Amino acid sequence: MPRGSRVPGALWVLMVSGCCALTLACGRVDGKREDPPPAPGEKVVLFITTELKGTIEPCGCNSDPMGDIARTAALVEEARRGGAAALVVDGGSLLFSQARIAPESAEQERLKADLVVDFYGKTLKAAAIGLGPYDLSMGAQAVRPPRQAANLPAAAGVATRPPEIVQAGKVKVGVFGVVSPDALAPAGVKAGDPVAAARDATADLRRRGAGVVVALAHMTRKDARDLARKVSGIDFVIVGQNAPSSPAKLVEAPEAAGTAWLVQPADRGQVVSRIDIAARAVDLRAELAKWKSDPGADRAFVGEKQKELAELDGERARLAAHPLQIPEQGSWFTLSQVRVRRRLACDRAVVARKTELDRVTGKANLAAAEKRGPPPAPAAGAAHYVGDEECEGCHQAAAAFWKKTVHARAWDILTEVGKEASYDCVSCHVTGWGEPGGSNLAHNQPLRAVQCEVCHGPGSLHADANGKEKKSSLVRRTPEERCKGCHNEDHSDTFQYQAYLRDVLGPGHGQAMRAELGDGPTGHQLRSAALAKAGRDVGAGCPK
Repeated sequence: MPRGSRVPGALWVLMVSGCCALTLACGRVDGKREDPPPAPGEKVVLFITTELKGTIEPCGCNSDPMGDIARTAALVEEARRGGAAALVVDGGSLLFSQARIAPESAEQERLKADLVVDFYGKTLKAAAIGLGPYDLSMGAQAVRPPRQAANLPAAAGVATRPPEIVQAGKVKVGVFGVVSPDALAPAGVKAGDPVAAARDATADLRRRGAGVVVALAHMTRKDARDLARKVSGIDFVIVGQNAPSSPAKLVEAPEAAGTAWLVQPADRGQVVSRIDIAARAVDLRAELAKWKSDPGADRAFVGEKQKELAELDGERARLAAHPLQIPEQGSWFTLSQVRVRRRLACDRAVVARKTELDRVTGKANLAAAEKRGPPPAPAAGAAHYVGDEECEGCHQAAAAFWKKTVHARAWDILTEVGKEASYDCVSCHVTGWGEPGGSNLAHNQPLRAVQCEVCHGPGSLHADANGKEKKSSLVRRTPEERCKGCHNEDHSDTFQYQAYLRDVLGPGHGQAMRAELGDGPTGHQLRSAALAKAGRDVGAGCPK
């Protein structure tokens, strides 16, 4: 969009990469512009998340893991310490990691959801939370806290809140939510027309004096765009559904639609959208001049306002240098897509609660797994898993080589971070996970770490016949798809099949195949380069 272009309604935008300066009017249902004078020194910060899906922290296997509720807490707290009225809203699908939860991981999911609810309520003090299908994974009665979902009938059984106005400093922020009927249909929940509900909610909030209206729209970007075009008077539409699973796919800038701007963070807390709303420095400067000339004015108060003016001037200069043309009238906004990386600080109290959660969930998971017993036995005549000790008797050179690889330390890596009883992690750190004659959470002693049989298949028939069975169940050359079961985008961002093979092949273990691969990058080199690029610095208060 050309710099300075106007769009219908209350907002117009000046665009730069990753950051936008906006002017905001008190929107009206008829779409006409009104510009009330902003309060001197007023600042509101809106933090936005969506589709957290019960994610407390990221898998630590990627070179640049993103998302962590302890870091998000520190971001919000920093804004509040700076004097801003910081509001947190969420677009829905907050509670659970799967739309359908496996029975064995149900207790872990419940415990994580308890922490998420407490975190958004007591730590972030979230102003509003929308509704998505991942909130309904354990039924309507498990949805908490009450949600913003104006088009959800009471018969759905989900606790909801009516559209409400939140006082942020001197700004009245109106918030409501709507959810796509298609999103909830798989959960057996029927929702009404989101457009009609949005019109009613927006009109109600404007009548009650809302200066800014935020819609939590748990729907696709296309549907959110259509809603924004059909409903006048909304300022920001938070696109809640299908949030990017990778920050690389994130839409950095807001999208204009009708009187609104569409904003969407990434899922699982990887990227938090931040909208800063600040009064124009010229307004504060005029007021400050009056206070300075008043002999009865509180000097400490005047000093604080002078400091605030300097900060606004600095922000104005920074924006102008990009360049951004600050508008002549009205308050200005910036949108930042904040990547929650490891170098960000952590809230120490939240870190402690995450550690305690690992302990409690691990204990509960192990107790439940013990009751369920070992994995099912294999069918008669089928191969089962025997573990590396059985393999070493004949394949000593291969075993010696394998023990030097990172794969051989996979179990130790889990125990070092207290995740050895977490269903989020264990499957890629043991052998034969969940397979007949394999391992589960409580029965994995001989199959810990990534052993021979992860790549080559269960070896009992081969071992029983001293390697002479006619129809071997083993695979000599591991197909790429087998590796990708764990080496995927979420857990192994630098994975390249041939490069990683160069790390696990060598003397005594596929040396001929290693020669076929020839020279080229190794997995270790790719990961080291990615780690160097991401930086190894860890934020204050963070254990990792």
